[in-house]
Amino acid sequence: MKAHRILLTGVTGQLGFALWPRLRLFGEVLPATRHGALPGGGRGLALDLAAEPNMLARDIARLAPSIIVNAAAYTAVDRAEEEPELAWRVNAEAPAVFAEYAAAHGAWLIHYSTDYVFDGRRSALPWREEDPTAPLNAYGRSKLEGEEAIRRIAPRHLILRSSWLYGPRGRNFLRTILARARRGEALRVVDDQVGSPTAVSVVAEATVFILARELAGGSFEGGLYHLACAGQASWFDFASAILEEAMAAGIIAHPVAIEPIASDQWPAKAVRPAWSVLDSSRAEQVFALRLPHWRVALRDTIAELAEAVQASGLFMGASTCPSP
Repeated sequence: MKAHRILLTGVTGQLGFALWPRLRLFGEVLPATRHGALPGGGRGLALDLAAEPNMLARDIARLAPSIIVNAAAYTAVDRAEEEPELAWRVNAEAPAVFAEYAAAHGAWLIHYSTDYVFDGRRSALPWREEDPTAPLNAYGRSKLEGEEAIRRIAPRHLILRSSWLYGPRGRNFLRTILARARRGEALRVVDDQVGSPTAVSVVAEATVFILARELAGGSFEGGLYHLACAGQASWFDFASAILEEAMAAGIIAHPVAIEPIASDQWPAKAVRPAWSVLDSSRAEQVFALRLPHWRVALRDTIAELAEAVQASGLFMGASTCPSP
């Protein structure tokens, strides 16, 4: 298999960090962050997705990747309502620049998107790729435009929509719940928003599986695919399961009170979709994937986190829980 030159953005984020070691299977990985600082120290590439598009295009051309994996995004959903221009620059304009490079140089572009492109106004059938989009907030609108720009411009693209991403590092819902539980805080969690909690390890492993399969075959079955864990849960269900698994793994020592609440009891600047469950059957069929149930992936993630806690004796909590 040909060794590729892979530009990976968003290495400081939970998904980019999970992808970083796994992508080395395919060649040289060029890890990029906004200021060039890498997790754990060291220097990578400085690539600012909020930069003026011509400057970003120049920087990408200088790196000359044969594969671009764009795991970077503006994910501060509520703050995007106050600074929609910045969200648009990072989530819509930057992917278009990546797509233009990919089209001009025959490169492959892998990009990650979100369930927030849907309005959530149904409650029975999971969302499929062909369902109409209607984002409710600035973040969702910017992510949808990024998708559409890539589909218009780049012949060799793979867009992977996921839902409620979390992992053992970074700022996410899992770590927020655990941090508050370890402090003994009572929890009030929204129970009328339902989605598909998805571990970043699942998305990263699926990405590598797809790449290995397609590169070995000499072709690339591109397009738009949903990639989320099986099953569904409300945020309350998810939080309750986190506490249950964390108790079993010894990450938290004592039970904490948890109360279900309605969305209007947790005021936020951005409206969230009430139904975010994704149907991933197309990706499973096309790429011969088998995605785990969200409870299985959660148990695996908790086990990984428990090992890290035991090794270090520390637990770094997160103060906020941005959406994917």
